[in-house]
Amino acid sequence: MLKHKDHFHGSDLEKIEEIYHIRKEDITSFSANVNPLGISPMLRDTLSKHVDAISTYPDRDYTKLRKSICAYTGAEFDNIIVGNGSTELISLFIQTTQPQKALILGPTYSEYEREIALQGGQTLYYPLKEEDLFQINVEDFCSQLNDSLDLLVLCNPNNPTSTAITRKEMRKILDRAMQYGISVMVDETYEEFTDAGSKISSIPLTNNYNNLIVLRGISKFFAAPGLRLGYAVTGNPDLLKYINTKKNPWTINSLAEIAGCIMFSDKEYIEKTRALITSERNRLYDLLNTWEYVKVYPSCSNFLLVKILREDVTSEMVFDHCIRKGLMIRDCSTFPFLDNSFIRFCVMSPEKNNALMEALRELDL
Repeated sequence: MLKHKDHFHGSDLEKIEEIYHIRKEDITSFSANVNPLGISPMLRDTLSKHVDAISTYPDRDYTKLRKSICAYTGAEFDNIIVGNGSTELISLFIQTTQPQKALILGPTYSEYEREIALQGGQTLYYPLKEEDLFQINVEDFCSQLNDSLDLLVLCNPNNPTSTAITRKEMRKILDRAMQYGISVMVDETYEEFTDAGSKISSIPLTNNYNNLIVLRGISKFFAAPGLRLGYAVTGNPDLLKYINTKKNPWTINSLAEIAGCIMFSDKEYIEKTRALITSERNRLYDLLNTWEYVKVYPSCSNFLLVKILREDVTSEMVFDHCIRKGLMIRDCSTFPFLDNSFIRFCVMSPEKNNALMEALRELDL
C-alpha cells in the first residue's frame, strides 16, 4: 500500500484558519474543485418551501429522485441506486464485491485504495506517464489485465490529471475485463464539467456490460457537498440487490431528496456552468502555455494540473505564497507518482482566476 503524505483537502478550511490565522470566509478555495457559480438558483429559490418534508420519512425507494436522475442522465430507472454521497456508494460497492486485488490508475483519489485496504484487499497502480501528458495508453493498459485481478477503479475524468477515457476506449477496457471476470468501477465525479458531446460518460454502457458500475455525486458540479447525495448506475441486478441488502434505509434525508429533484432539472444553471468552465479553462490553459517556467497539461474538466519548471520553487512554496493571499491551491506532492513540482487548481470566476494568475506571476513562473 502506497503511503500518502498529510495534505490540506479542499474542505480543510478550519485547519488553514488555525495555522495561517486567516478567516475561512476570506479564503478562495481553488483546491475543492467545486462549481464557482454556487448552488442552483432554482434550488436556492425553492428548497425552503419544502422544509416541512423533514417531518416525514423519505420514500424508502426514492422513486421520484431516481426518476429525476433517470431523466438527467439517460440511465435506466431500475439501474439507479442512491446513497449518502458517492463516498458511501464506493464503500458499499467494495464491501459487496470484496476485491482481493485491484488495479487503479495513478495518480488519483486516495479513497479507493483506503476502502479496498479496509476490506483486506491489495491495490496495484497503473501509472499514467508524464511523457504521454498523463493520458492513458489503452492498449498497454489492457495488456496488464489478467485473471489475478478482481477490480479496476477508473476515475474518469481523472483527478488530479484531468485526463479522460473516451466511451470507445472504455468499451475496449470493459471487453478485456469481462474476459478475466474483472469488475470495473468508474467514478464520474467530474464528467459533467466536460464539453457537451465529448462522449466520456460510461452510463450508456451500463445497458451492455454487467461488470460495470458508474458513480456520481452532487458535491462538485452542483456545488452541494453538504447535502451528501450520490448515485450509482449499473446494469447488474444481482449487484444492485446485494448493495441494497447492505445499505441502511433512508441514508438520504428528505431535503436532500427534494434538492436532487430540483437541481437536476435546472437546465439553465447546467448550461451556464459548462459555458463558464469551458471558457475559463481554455483561457487559463492558453495563458499558462505562454509562461516560461511552468508546464500546463491538457484538461477536459474543471481543474488544471501544472508542473513548476524552476528547481528553486516547490509546490509547498507556491501553496504557502498563495494561501497568504487567501488563495488555496492543491499541493500535488501528496499524490502517488507526483512530486513537489506539481500543483492543481480549479476553474473559478474570471476575477478570481486573474487573482490567482497574478499571485503565481509574483513567483516569476
